[in-house]
Amino acid sequence: MKILYLANHLNTGGITSYLLTLTVGLKERGHTVYIASGGGEALPRFLKEGIIHIDVPLKTKKEIGLQVAYSILKLKSQIRENGIEIIHAHSRTTQVAGCILSRATGAHYLSTCHGFFKPRLLRKIFPCWGERVIAISQQVKDHLTSDFKINEEIITVIHNGIDIAGFADYAAGAKEELKARFGLTGSPIVGIIARLSDVKGHAYLIQAMKAVLGRYPDAELFIVGEGKEKERLIKLVKALKIEGSVIFVPSVADTRDALSVIDIFVMPSLKEGLGLALMEAMASGLAVIGSNIGGIRTLIEDNVNGLLVLPQDVDGLAGAISGLIANPSKRASLGRAAQVFISRNFSQEKMVSETERVYLECLSAKH
Repeated sequence: MKILYLANHLNTGGITSYLLTLTVGLKERGHTVYIASGGGEALPRFLKEGIIHIDVPLKTKKEIGLQVAYSILKLKSQIRENGIEIIHAHSRTTQVAGCILSRATGAHYLSTCHGFFKPRLLRKIFPCWGERVIAISQQVKDHLTSDFKINEEIITVIHNGIDIAGFADYAAGAKEELKARFGLTGSPIVGIIARLSDVKGHAYLIQAMKAVLGRYPDAELFIVGEGKEKERLIKLVKALKIEGSVIFVPSVADTRDALSVIDIFVMPSLKEGLGLALMEAMASGLAVIGSNIGGIRTLIEDNVNGLLVLPQDVDGLAGAISGLIANPSKRASLGRAAQVFISRNFSQEKMVSETERVYLECLSAKH
């Protein structure tokens, strides 16, 4: 098959990790894989794996505008010239582009829903979901059927997959060298990798860290990501007078570098479709803490392969972090269990084969 993926950008984040895992897996199966995006720091990793990149100005949240129009015109000719059969979109902007491109070229079009969306009027009038929809968890599928009334027969739940060996056996540079590069000096390192959005719960983690530092002043909080909440979070850190113990890094080219310096990974989200960064942390053998919500419950079994806390529970979060700092052996046992769990249930091979099957079903159906 010849497959075209549409992405806003290839900066560090869950969708980029998803795309790298999927595109590499499909290329290894003999498919020709293209990805159209506005580029980003992870682009060299795609190129290294032989993924064909088409540069288009899709790094925008505007569904209709000059950037999307130009991208459609450029991709329309590329689809026809290269005989692309499948178009696969991953955001609202790219869904609109993919829907139009499918109608213009006859290529089959589908989308992946990576999380939860507000049922805005424009999305209801022009849904643009595609002939098939992939939901990354059962919770996301339920959201699509209840809030958007999508026929459940066209929705397939395919969990994100992880290249287990790529995380479990990652031979990064010396940990101390990486810590120095990121500006980290303390121990242990509590970390989160996520876009800086209020739904990710960074504010609750920062408040919890204030209490943790009261007991463990040498600990540090490592926040990797960028987004509209950055200034508000920096102000919160300063208001709590813990700026010497909180390090912000906007992004990393390879999340494995960041994970290799973290001792305890925390995902305090208020909503989460599944949590790919959390999965990568588990695959790396880290002790993890997550909110007891949505797709996170699919990943973490409390006190078995991680810890669950109630969302927005600052005291509970502080207690969980402090408890793991105080008990290194528990951190290690939870990390080992997390790694085994991901290996058994969320492999790259399973994700790729199930996605490939959906593509083949599209091609065999009447268009």
